[in-house]
Amino acid sequence: MTTADLLLHPVRLRIVQAFLGDRALTTGALREELSDVPSTSLYRHVARLVDAGVLMVVAERQVRGAVERTYVLRAAAAKMSADEVARMSPDDHRNAFMAFVAGLLDDVDRYLAREDVDPVRDGATYNLAGMWLDDAEYAAVLNDLVRVLQPRLALPPGPGRRRRILATVLLPGEDGAQGAGDGHAHGPAGSTAP
Repeated sequence: MTTADLLLHPVRLRIVQAFLGDRALTTGALREELSDVPSTSLYRHVARLVDAGVLMVVAERQVRGAVERTYVLRAAAAKMSADEVARMSPDDHRNAFMAFVAGLLDDVDRYLAREDVDPVRDGATYNLAGMWLDDAEYAAVLNDLVRVLQPRLALPPGPGRRRRILATVLLPGEDGAQGAGDGHAHGPAGSTAP
């Protein structure tokens, strides 16, 4: 099984997402977060991710005669290598992207189903922006994003902090003449793309 096949299964993708932000979770805590996933299916997918080295057991304790395990995400194992990406066909990329988008749609549906949903208060946004960049300028943007995001990815949970998920998609646009407009499409909270 390829890394893409392993990670982009809808349930396994949700399990991996649950661990984002350096979280340590037991299967019980995971079951509460993914309450719509049948327990047997959840346990089977967790076992697959452990076998593949994506999740790692960091603690075990006895609970009513059973062993409760605490897991963490091994972030390096939860990513596809550049070689794997290079070997993917256009159809492989299309299927992987559809799984990625389907996961985002599920996340949005679960968010919008909450009783207290308020995208403005919660800072829930989605954005598009068009930029005219040569290769060096594009590399500088990527480096800037890493510089800004990396220290924040290391922040632990704490008072006043909410776990926030950032999904990015960077695609080359069609070559052509510069069009009119401000180059931005805005999401519901009214912010502009970075």
